[in-house]
Amino acid sequence: MKVNLFATCLCDTVKAEVAKKSVLLLEQLGCEVLFPEQQGCCGQPSLNSGYINDSKKGMKNLITAFEANEYPIVSPAGSCVASIKRYPEYLADEPEWALRAQQVADRFFELTQFIVNQLDVTQLGAKLDGRAVYHPSCSLIRKLNVREEPIKLLKQVEGLTLLPIKHQETCCGFGGTFSVKMSEISGEMVKEKVSHISAAEPDYLIGADISCLINIGGRISREGKPIKVMHIVDVLMSR
Repeated sequence: MKVNLFATCLCDTVKAEVAKKSVLLLEQLGCEVLFPEQQGCCGQPSLNSGYINDSKKGMKNLITAFEANEYPIVSPAGSCVASIKRYPEYLADEPEWALRAQQVADRFFELTQFIVNQLDVTQLGAKLDGRAVYHPSCSLIRKLNVREEPIKLLKQVEGLTLLPIKHQETCCGFGGTFSVKMSEISGEMVKEKVSHISAAEPDYLIGADISCLINIGGRISREGKPIKVMHIVDVLMSR
């Protein structure tokens, strides 16, 4: 199967290894990975801030980039996928673009969603010894309805024990620009999240959205907790 990779800005700027490992993982599963070079930011920060019209140029650029072929589009970031899924709504006053947006959006998948539901794979031969807490990001569970897919993959990792925590599905407080506009509230939310994670005494915190991991990881670091923060693709590529 041929697939496109949508790398996202955070992979491009701060977590390049996540994008690289996503490619390697997809190739391991028999996919030929394509990378349309015209792709750029999905516009999530500006869209979340209400600058819909100012975001349209970027949205149209991304649509055009992925119209180059008709293969599935996979990304290791649920929040970006969720934003793109709303393109038809944002472009509703331009019917032709709205249709093109819908056709592209229908081909977008978050990485774990694609592996489990499209490739029908849960066993990847990964090995990682230790205890872990999985953080289900708001974008995955509330916007994409991706709840079980990451868990199914993590349960097949040899040596890994998943631990439940109090209020597991509560937001970590990042929320895109929310963490900037409402920094004090955001800070208290991530503080509470880390207290629940720490109570379980895990070796690892695992998530599938880089932005949440940066937010929670920052708090873990400031508190000096001995918890390693890992994107799920890092775990799935562990041997």
